[in-house]
Amino acid sequence: MFAVIQTGGKQYKVAKDDVIIVEKLDAETGKTVSFTDVLLCGKEGDVKVGAPLVKGAEVKGEILEQRKGDKVLVFKKKRRQNYRRKRGHRQNETVVKITAVKG
Repeated sequence: MFAVIQTGGKQYKVAKDDVIIVEKLDAETGKTVSFTDVLLCGKEGDVKVGAPLVKGAEVKGEILEQRKGDKVLVFKKKRRQNYRRKRGHRQNETVVKITAVKG
């Protein structure tokens, strides 16, 4: 069984035992989280599409890790103006293992 969930403004296709990386969730490592914003769920040949959400559908997951993502460099330059700016950014992210898909 699989589902398409929405969290952090993004959509993820998940199934049981998948490991996904999402934007930071406010929970500690080892805790269980529940995603109720399920847009689509189904099995082989039987798919339920929500309008906009599937009623009664839920995806549960366990938080494996809270971490920072890879560094993204932002470099601005204007030629012949001696203008250069270099900045870096690391986004906070959460690693979640999907434990159950109910739909």
